[in-house]
Parts: sequence; structure tokens; C-alpha cells
Amino acid sequence: MKKIQTLLSSIVLLTLFCACSNKDNRYDAAGTFEATEVIVSAEANGKLEQFDITEGELLKAGETVGYIDTIQIWLKIQQLKASNKAISSRLADVPVQIAALQQQIMTQKREKYRFENLLKNNAANQKQVDDIDAQITVLEKQLEAQLSSLRNNNSGLNEESAATTLQIAQLEDQLQKCRIYSPITGTVLTKYAEAGELATTGKALFKIADTEQLFLRAYLTSDQLSSIKTRQKVKVIADFGGEEQREYDGTVSWISSKAEFTPKGIQTRDERANLVYAVKIAVKNDGYIKIGMYGEVIFTQQ
Repeated sequence: MKKIQTLLSSIVLLTLFCACSNKDNRYDAAGTFEATEVIVSAEANGKLEQFDITEGELLKAGETVGYIDTIQIWLKIQQLKASNKAISSRLADVPVQIAALQQQIMTQKREKYRFENLLKNNAANQKQVDDIDAQITVLEKQLEAQLSSLRNNNSGLNEESAATTLQIAQLEDQLQKCRIYSPITGTVLTKYAEAGELATTGKALFKIADTEQLFLRAYLTSDQLSSIKTRQKVKVIADFGGEEQREYDGTVSWISSKAEFTPKGIQTRDERANLVYAVKIAVKNDGYIKIGMYGEVIFTQQ
């Protein structure tokens, strides 16, 4: 009888111990922290004249970190600008070009008016007036032809100038793409090239991650999905090893719409679950959380 009581006492103590252990295991899901990573590639071909970044360095969005050789592009731009200037100098000054003919027409019209008055006084004959009329007609046709020629010439030159201007704009865009800059504010994770190396379009130069806002990727079982939704506020606990932990406010930013088999090394509240759903919890980083660090999330207060 005493042995049975001892056995029962042991079972009770073991049950209480397990209950306490389960109570301590109060998180709803666990996972690791990850960041939004961007691989910056070269957008032009040429020698890396400057590329002075180091791994672990913090960069601001838009900050220039280097550039690719731009000499040939710059020289081509100067050549096209000179060509455009030469085209502009060939444009005809229409008012100046037609001024002489306009003056002749005005003179002939005054002569016609004078001879018409003489004709009324019988001091001139009709043939003289008709001759002046014919001369005015000829001059007006010459003026029209000259105007058409000058306008066509200027139109062709303007189109040529517009084409050159577009080429300059294309080269200036290429010139801009020779500048290497950080697309986001973050930390340099990996540097793939060094100054002096040859860069080609599409070649990876460095990887940067946004470490100001991290995401805890965790996995949930299907029975947990009913208790969470996107933009929900949750509690995140970052594990720094040992007994050191920090608590952060998090927001559910993404919930997978498809189930997947439980990834190896991932713990869920129900270890028997074969299918889980991935979720991402956005957390504002205070500088302590590192990529790959382990974390836990609590969706409901227990």
C-alpha cells in the first residue's frame, strides 16, 4: 500500500512539473528574424573607379557609394552637344532672308498706286499698270517659294536637333546609371566587388538589408489561424541566449494562403502538426535584434 501511495505521489509531482513546463512554454509560435534584402547590381559596363563600402556599414537611402568609369560617355555627350550647336547655327533666320523680296514687293505696289493715279489723269497707259501687276505677282510667288524652302530646311534641322537631343538624354541616363548608390537605408551584408575591377551590366556589387524593421518568420497550425489577422498587434520576444530576452511590439504583416509541410528545425505549439502556415511579424528594431536570431510570438494573452 505504501508503495502505491509513493507511486501516486510521484505521478502527481510529474504531472505538476509538466503543467508548469507547459505554462512556461507560453508562446504561440517561434521562428527566426529576417530582413528585407536587396542585391544591388551594376547598370553600366566599365571599370569600378570608386567603390568604398565595407561589410557591416550602415548606409542611407540614395547615398552614393561608388561609380563606374564615365569618360567615354561624357566625351560622347560633349560631341553631340557640339553637333547640336552646329545644327542650330544652320537654321535660317526667315525674316532676314525674305526681307529683300518683301521690300521689292512693297516698292512695286507703291509704283502700281502711282501709275494708277497717272492713268486716271491720262498721264500713263494701262500696259504700264499691267506690267507692274505682273511683276508683283512674280515677286509674291518668289517670296512664297523662298518661305517654303526656308521652312522645310528649318524643319529638317529641328528634327535633326531633336534626334541629337534624345541621344544626349540617353547618354545622360547612362551617365546617371554609372553612379552606384544604396536603394534603401540599411546595413551592408556582403560586398561582391572591389574598386578597380571591371563591372558589367547585371553584375552583383553588394547586398544590403533593411535592419531598421525586421520580420519574425514563424509557422502556425491551422487551428491557430482563426485567432490572428493581418495588421494585428502582437507581442514578440527576442531570445539573446541564456536568460536574456527582450520584448517588442509587433504587427502581423503577412499570412501565407497555402499550407506547407513543417520545415525542419521549426517548432510549433502543436508538435504533431504536419502542415503549417507561414506568417511574418514586423518588428521595429532598436539595434539589438540581429538577422537569424531566434524569437517567439504571443498572439493572445494567456
